[in-house]
Amino acid sequence: MPKTPKKPVPLKLRSAGKTEVRAQVAALCYRIKDGKLQVCIVTTRNTGRWILPRGWPTHKHTAHDGAAIEAHEEAGVRGRVFANAVGTYAYDKPLDVGIAPVLVVVYAIRADKVAKTWPEKDQRKRKWLSQKKAAAKLTEPGLKQIVANFDPSRLDIAPPVQ
Repeated sequence: MPKTPKKPVPLKLRSAGKTEVRAQVAALCYRIKDGKLQVCIVTTRNTGRWILPRGWPTHKHTAHDGAAIEAHEEAGVRGRVFANAVGTYAYDKPLDVGIAPVLVVVYAIRADKVAKTWPEKDQRKRKWLSQKKAAAKLTEPGLKQIVANFDPSRLDIAPPVQ
């Protein structure tokens, strides 16, 4: 009898001090339009830099579910989320008391629905770009590399999570 795959457990994080490494989840939302791969990027609320939708994980959701929530809230994208991460990168987040290092785990989401309105529409811009153009707009080197090297055909090695 075949084994049923185990459902991933929620990401549990201990409380971090102001300068300790923190973790976020991000959504690499993609679609195929006219036979070409497109990636969704959004602006940050404060500086207007281009990023992938990302946010802090919660104890109530798995990491990939958290990425799907961020995709909806920040970009208005819903779709098929894949449970295996497609990459990780680090950046420094400015805080009132200094800078906190943040490790971001990136999950792929195949966009099935793209909303005309979404929770943070008035706070961010959203763009669908070719993989190459999306990577060029991003500032974090690790994130640029993840987007530039993303290959959705490799997602089939892990079962998607609905």
